[in-house]
Amino acid sequence: MIEVAGLSVELVRKPIKNLHVGVYPPAGRVRVAAPPAVSEDAVRLAIVTRLGWIKKKQREFAGQARETERRCVSGETHYFLGKPLRLSVRFTGTRGCKISMGGSDRLVMTVAEDATSEDRMRCLAAWYRNQLKLRVAPRVGSWSERLDVQVPQWGVRQMRTKWGSCNPDKHLIWVNLELAKKPLQCLDYVILHEMAHFLSRRHNDLFIATLDRHMPGWRQVRADLNALPLMADAG
Repeated sequence: MIEVAGLSVELVRKPIKNLHVGVYPPAGRVRVAAPPAVSEDAVRLAIVTRLGWIKKKQREFAGQARETERRCVSGETHYFLGKPLRLSVRFTGTRGCKISMGGSDRLVMTVAEDATSEDRMRCLAAWYRNQLKLRVAPRVGSWSERLDVQVPQWGVRQMRTKWGSCNPDKHLIWVNLELAKKPLQCLDYVILHEMAHFLSRRHNDLFIATLDRHMPGWRQVRADLNALPLMADAG
């Protein structure tokens, strides 16, 4: 960590050609990835010259909507694929937990009478994970065909600073569990974004051209995704 103009900045040395400054949600964390040959003074200068942009991004994250705290009780609103659903919790004497759709606007959770709020939240997270996996699988196959790349390994995990990640060396992508709450076009954008890194590791002209070709409106989708509420406990 280095201090620059009152900012705490994470400096990561990587075997890359160009220095990259990033600002990440939810709290506007600043991270710089720099080639080993770039001096710390040069890194500091790069941060100072981008200070206005960094502060702007941090203000945007600070003003971004947060979900209210969830406890998995009847009457709460939970989002699924971009749609708000009213939760109905039904208690039963048997063990386990089951979640089902109750029409177009309700989510029904049937759970043991002694299940705690944490138990119910874990049950909901598991349901989100399963539902997201059902939608990721065909999309990964479809985008692999469209991009003419080998079908990658993929997984779902909770991430606080990224909607997705890619490891080209392992031919592996991850998608954020929170995408189960967002519109499907956001999931398509994230999968395309990560798989485009199999064609270009960097966000260079080839990478941008790939997104432009296969999803001309990707910039608006990205903006919509980043404007959606963050996790209740983010920050």
